[in-house]
Amino acid sequence: MNVAEPGYRTPPRQTNAAGTLRTVGFELEFTGLTLSEAGQAVSKALAGQLTGSTAAEMQIETEELGTFLVEVDWSFLKKLAREHQDYQQELSMLSDTASLLVPVEVVCPPLAINCLSRLDSLVNHLRQAGARGTDDSPFAAYGVHINTEIPEQSATMVDAYLKAFCLLQWWLVDKHQVNLTRRITPYVDLYPDRYLKRVIASRNPSLEQIISDYLHYNPTRNRALDMLPLFKEINPALIEESIDDARVKARPTFHYRLPNCVIDAPDWSLAESWNVWCLVEELACQPQQLAMLCDEFLLSWRPAFGVDESAWIARIEQWRKQSGLA
Repeated sequence: MNVAEPGYRTPPRQTNAAGTLRTVGFELEFTGLTLSEAGQAVSKALAGQLTGSTAAEMQIETEELGTFLVEVDWSFLKKLAREHQDYQQELSMLSDTASLLVPVEVVCPPLAINCLSRLDSLVNHLRQAGARGTDDSPFAAYGVHINTEIPEQSATMVDAYLKAFCLLQWWLVDKHQVNLTRRITPYVDLYPDRYLKRVIASRNPSLEQIISDYLHYNPTRNRALDMLPLFKEINPALIEESIDDARVKARPTFHYRLPNCVIDAPDWSLAESWNVWCLVEELACQPQQLAMLCDEFLLSWRPAFGVDESAWIARIEQWRKQSGLA
């Protein structure tokens, strides 16, 4: 099965437990366009048809890729628009004003990993229409979210991905050059040191233990790698009992929120964000390398200080180059 995509790295695990190609869903946050302008750009890029809209949301159906959602990322306005269908014209004025202060977001449907380059046209059309990204304002915290389907929902697989991310999280911030505004806001907080050590030192934990530990240290959506959607898919009762937040939706994916959205840069594409994430994919699927780096991390741990972040980033970069991972 050839799943190679121009510019997009292919993860080592390409299929899910059912034997079908894994899927990836992207979310792009940006400013510079009104809801209507963004919707028109999406429709033009993908030959889509508008199938439903309010003053805060638009649904665009495409024949081959599925339904794209374009929305003003303001829950209050979305609620008003849904509940007051007779006032859409007035609310549209509020929506246009809001787009100056809050991002417009394009939520892409899950796409098979051999279709990711189909989104390049979407990014190009939004850029040409005037979309502006993370660096447009010192107050902007806009980003790209990547929702990658997990290969299988086993304890071994979940543990491997969590360990890989914990080992890589500082390197990922450095590699993505995460915008200062996004780093100081809580939306993409990294895992705390105590949780890193807990995960990296664990041996063959059960799913229940993995989820319980996560909830103890990370009872929030605001993490660079938000695991709550996946854990709600695996154990909805436990998540609903612990997290009172209707925004947490069950889905069999990681919710990776770290990358900037640099949509206004001429040569930028979603491949840039995806290819960095793929180092997590690579490490999670190399048990011996994963165990080696876990041991090194624990040996580097200093009481009261943890692991030296700069030194660890350098070690990961050295490992990456030695492993031949671009």
